[in-house]
Amino acid sequence: MPVELPDLPYPRTALQPHLSAETLDLHHGGHHRAYVDALNARIAGTELDGLPLEDIVRGSQGSLFEVAAQAWNHAFFWQCLHPRAGGEPHGALAERITRQFGDVQKLREEFNRAALAVFGSGWCWLVQHPDGRLAIATTRNANTPLTGDSTPLLACDLWEHAYYTDYQNDRARYLQAFWKLVNWDFVGAQLQ
Repeated sequence: MPVELPDLPYPRTALQPHLSAETLDLHHGGHHRAYVDALNARIAGTELDGLPLEDIVRGSQGSLFEVAAQAWNHAFFWQCLHPRAGGEPHGALAERITRQFGDVQKLREEFNRAALAVFGSGWCWLVQHPDGRLAIATTRNANTPLTGDSTPLLACDLWEHAYYTDYQNDRARYLQAFWKLVNWDFVGAQLQ
């Protein structure tokens, strides 16, 4: 059974004005679909065909890893956003953020600093280490915390296609919009 392109968890116009329908069409319907299609072409008829996407990511290398990881990263990213989100986290997540970073504003500042420091394409993540500590991590290209010991909680796509249509080369403005869309309920549900 091939890997399927997941539907967006909201209508394509739902993230406006922060992310346009045009951006979602290009990003989800274009780039994300291309990764899924390329992955399915590579695994068709192999022992990987029918495995969960996470297993393919963890067990692959080279160009197969690139398309599998990008397919997984994007599917995770869409869950991190919601049209009626933003605001502040609550519950156990808020407590851990306060303990680790001081407050949510400091988390945002550290996350933005890390995201702005990524040269070229990649991802910025809020992760939970096996000992329960939260941390900010960046990965280049398709790399993902899924292949390590840390649990991904939140992802921000730093590839140019994620923001060029709406913000051109202004990654800082894109990050401002990103925080208005963060689905803290989803992020909190990823805690171990």
